[in-house]
Amino acid sequence: MSVVRYLTHPQVNIDPAIPVPSWGLSEIGRTRTETIGSTRQLARTTQIICSGERKAIETAEIIAARLNVTVEVREAMHENDRSATGFLVPDEFQAVADQFFAQPHISVRGWERAVDAQSRVVREVEEVLARDEPGDVLFVGHGGVGTLLYCYYSGVAIDRVYDQPAGGGCFFAFTKACRRVQHSWRPLEDL
Repeated sequence: MSVVRYLTHPQVNIDPAIPVPSWGLSEIGRTRTETIGSTRQLARTTQIICSGERKAIETAEIIAARLNVTVEVREAMHENDRSATGFLVPDEFQAVADQFFAQPHISVRGWERAVDAQSRVVREVEEVLARDEPGDVLFVGHGGVGTLLYCYYSGVAIDRVYDQPAGGGCFFAFTKACRRVQHSWRPLEDL
């Protein structure tokens, strides 16, 4: 039975002067990622797909190098579009993120609507899975769209209660054949 895993990038270097999609992994994030590249759970991974954001690419490339698998970048797998506000200080960001999940059919402060971000990321995942290639698949992305993807495959309404734990670097898994979620968010160290 092939497994699909969705992994969020771990900790990043936060710099308000740089656009968020261009942020890279912090030393902590890089170290956390390097510890999982050779785990047995990923041994059957034949495809690694990531968003075009730097932090996701860096995460995917570290793992791909350990597994000797190429990385496919899919630009449309990006985090929910928050360019209307740009960088927000943590407390303000959390408040807007709460609204984003609580009102999925509304654009909160110009952000991409949650329902649109969910449709986009589900479409990208399904296009990859439609290839029906052998082996496990690892998607590397972001917490917001990852949570929307988790809600979709779990058959639950969009709700932040299903969000990954703070800090990122978490994954959930589902079966490739019937899209049944095997478990909710776990830290990447559990791989």
